Amino acid sequence: MPKKLHTTVCEESVFASVFKKNSEDLYKFLYYKYGENLNPSDKVQEAFIKLWDNCAKVTPDNARGFVFTVAKRLMLNSIKHEKIVLEYQLEKPKDYTNESPEFLMEESEYLKKYQMALAKLPDGQREAFLLNRVEGKRHKEIAELLGISAKAVEKRIYSALNTLKEEIKELR
Repeated sequence: MPKKLHTTVCEESVFASVFKKNSEDLYKFLYYKYGENLNPSDKVQEAFIKLWDNCAKVTPDNARGFVFTVAKRLMLNSIKHEKIVLEYQLEKPKDYTNESPEFLMEESEYLKKYQMALAKLPDGQREAFLLNRVEGKRHKEIAELLGISAKAVEKRIYSALNTLKEEIKELR
């Protein structure tokens, strides 16, 4: 019984020989079984990347089966994804709302008022306010970004809120 020289595929020359022996066959298998639409060449590459990631666990004798199994699963996942995309494309979006036209008009006017009030804020207040309220950053994170203390961030946000309340109240 011949002695095995390599126990894993981690060695570059072993991996290269596995790739050369199996990549073309794998591509043809995927192409003939699933067609060109699902990019069989990409799946071949992904399968060999997974082989390289798991090279310590796979012996050269099992490498072909591993690569074919991984590629087949990748193709099946792509088919599932295509079905889901198709279902959502066929689903019609709502073209109506439960809100009254008056509410929608008031909402758009309020948004304009809000944007005007934001534009009137000083730069430091606007920046701290938007980082906190829009991006969801905490006071400590904002302080690090702006290079100021957390107390200064709190003051800027509090001042911005008060100014916005007053501006929007005046615009009514």
